[in-house]
Amino acid sequence: MQQPNRLQTWIEQGNVHISQLFFQFYKELKITDEEAMLLMHIHAFQQQGNQFPTPDEIGARMMTSQLNVTTMLQKLMQQGYLAIDQETIEEVLTERISLQPLWDRLLDCVYKEQDQAKENSQKEMEGEIFQLFEQEFGRFLSPMEIETISMWMDQDGHTPAIIRMALKEAVISQKISLRYVDRILFEWKKKNIKTKTEVSKHATSFREKNIRIQPAGNSAKKVQFYNWLEDRN
Repeated sequence: MQQPNRLQTWIEQGNVHISQLFFQFYKELKITDEEAMLLMHIHAFQQQGNQFPTPDEIGARMMTSQLNVTTMLQKLMQQGYLAIDQETIEEVLTERISLQPLWDRLLDCVYKEQDQAKENSQKEMEGEIFQLFEQEFGRFLSPMEIETISMWMDQDGHTPAIIRMALKEAVISQKISLRYVDRILFEWKKKNIKTKTEVSKHATSFREKNIRIQPAGNSAKKVQFYNWLEDRN
């Protein structure tokens, strides 16, 4: 007997599509490997048109009993990963197992991971701010100075990037003190200056204005730019 085309047979049976998020995060959701396989079987049944596979049908495809399948289904529902949806079609009530709660929880894992990465990055940038001030001051910061810089970020809402740019302006002006940086930040906040472009435009305008009002015979001092600040912005 001649065998049919093997590739054609494979294609006709269809494929089950499931997000990579499931494989990345089901462990984080405390879903066991056996429960994960159960969920994939439910998904496979539904893609074949069976929206409410029974424990017997699922168990027939797994190396486990119908009783264990029932227990796992109950557990997954209690944990909020599965739900039973009801729908009336032509006055007939139908039910289906919904995997939507699981997909929602997986997306929550993604957003949580992104938020954590953002928080870690923010903490790293905040730590660098203290190091930059210590580098420019040539000494360790005092507890009061640390508290002042922390207040800029925690209470005044200044980002590490904007504080870095304010420090750069203080360096350029040769007025390296927390009080002067604080004045710069206060001025920028009052004028709603938040981006590097806005800072650059405002600083250029400010310096040009100062040059115009200088008395005759006074030449402006050239101030060296600091690469460690330039590279960071």
